[in-house]
Amino acid sequence: MGQGINPFGIFCTALTIYYIILLVRIILSWVPSLPDALRPVADFVYLLTDPVLRPVRGLLPPLRIGGVGLDLSPIIVFIVISWIIQPIVCRLTGGGLF
Repeated sequence: MGQGINPFGIFCTALTIYYIILLVRIILSWVPSLPDALRPVADFVYLLTDPVLRPVRGLLPPLRIGGVGLDLSPIIVFIVISWIIQPIVCRLTGGGLF
């Protein structure tokens, strides 16, 4: 008889996938204009990450550096996932991809 499905393992896997999607979001923010072929991918990444980033932006508005606004919300969410949530949930329960 199998052990069954570990909900923490599923959560850790989803968290790891979201972590990678957030990393893609950060990289996309550095690209000034995307080719038309990549636009649907970028739109999908924004669709998945905006609901999490929007509340952080409300708490921490973009940092003004000269005439440019630096959005720190992806970095904050990236740090929270990688330093707080993932170690607590995934490493203590033995779940996740990494």
